[in-house]
Amino acid sequence: MELTFTLKTMAAAAAELLAETGEKRVFAIHGEMGAGKTTFVYALCKNLGVVDDVSSPTFPIINEYETASGKSIFHIDLYRLDDINEALQAGVGEAIDSGDTCFVEWPERAPAFFGEDSIHLYFTVINETTRLIRTGDNKYI
Repeated sequence: MELTFTLKTMAAAAAELLAETGEKRVFAIHGEMGAGKTTFVYALCKNLGVVDDVSSPTFPIINEYETASGKSIFHIDLYRLDDINEALQAGVGEAIDSGDTCFVEWPERAPAFFGEDSIHLYFTVINETTRLIRTGDNKYI
């Protein structure tokens, strides 16, 4: 699947991606700094009914949000991790194994957490206002 979007079309792109990915719960989000990963996670969370403020989990590593129906959604940012042990101590494994939806930025920092059920999203900057997302199961596309 490929989606091209701008800020104006991001909510619709997030809804389309969620519809296409069905029951997938772990999303490994790849892309360079500034590619729009966190902004797109915001749109995904809003589509899933998150009632909390959605923000970057760069410093806490994991943010947990609640939906209107009481479900948890985890937003994880692995950018600052030094090693897999730090991820384990932060509770990344528990969040991913929880069965709740997890959006994980910078998954290449801890690839061992992502099994066959994970869906990988690859962000590419097209220009100042446009982004492309490709989906795949192979984290090394």
